[in-house]
Amino acid sequence: MSQFEKFSQFIVDSTANFSGADLPRELLLSTEGSLQTFYAPFDYVNTAAKIVICGITPGHTQAVNALNEARRALKAGASLEEANRKAKETASFSGPMRPNLIAMLDHIGAAGLLGIDSCEQLFTTHSHIVHYTSALRYPVFVNGANYNGTPSMLGKRTLREQIDRHLAEEIQTLGSNCLYVPLGPKVAEAFEHLQRKGLLRPEQLLSGLPHPSGANAERISYFLGKKDKQKLSTKTNPDVIDTARRQLTAKVSSLIGERNA
Repeated sequence: MSQFEKFSQFIVDSTANFSGADLPRELLLSTEGSLQTFYAPFDYVNTAAKIVICGITPGHTQAVNALNEARRALKAGASLEEANRKAKETASFSGPMRPNLIAMLDHIGAAGLLGIDSCEQLFTTHSHIVHYTSALRYPVFVNGANYNGTPSMLGKRTLREQIDRHLAEEIQTLGSNCLYVPLGPKVAEAFEHLQRKGLLRPEQLLSGLPHPSGANAERISYFLGKKDKQKLSTKTNPDVIDTARRQLTAKVSSLIGERNA
C-alpha cells in the first residue's frame, strides 16, 4: 500500500483543519529530537521528465495546499492516482522564485539542451518534461518551523532515510538521461551522496546555481551579469559564483555537443 493510499481515508474523512499552525498528529511520520516529519501528498513522479527541479523539503504552506487539493479531488471522485498528481502539481514550485530560476537556467544554456526556446516553457507548453521534487519528499519541521537545511540532512537518521529511500527511488525511476537542478548547496550535497552510491552520473547534476529565492537577489544578479563585481556587498563571494557559472556553462555546452554528435 502506498503512503497516499494509506492516508487518503484520513484526508477525506478528517474534520482536521489542514490550514492550522500545526499539521494533524495523525500525519506524523517520524520524530528525531527537534525534527518532525509529516505526511503530505508529494509522492507523484512525472516519469516523462527530462529535468528535475529539486528543493530542500516542502514547507508548511505547500503541505497545506497539497492536503487540501487532495481532499478536494478525492471528494470530487478522482482516482487515487489522479488526486495524488493534482495535489503535487498544485502545491509544487511556484511564486516569485520562478522568474529567477528561468533566467539562470537560460543563462547557462539549459533551454538549448532541452530543445526549447526558453526554460519559461517548462511552466507552460513543456510542463510535461519537468518534475518538481525535494531532497526530503515529506515536510520536515524543526521546533515547529520549516526546515532550512540545518541540521544536516545526511547527519540525521530520519532525514537521510528520506534521501536514501524516496529521492533514490525517484532517480532510479526517471532513468539515466534525466538532468537534476538542486536548489542550493544543501540539496546538492544530497545528490552528491547518491552520486557516490552510483545512482546518477556527474554530468546529470547541474549544481551551483544560486538559490532562486528573493533573499539571494544580489547573488542572482551577479550570476546573470547584471551587477558589477565592484558593487557587490561583502556577503557575496564573486569567485564562488564565477566558478559555478563557468563550470555549469561548460557542462551544458558539452552535453549539447554530445547530443548533437
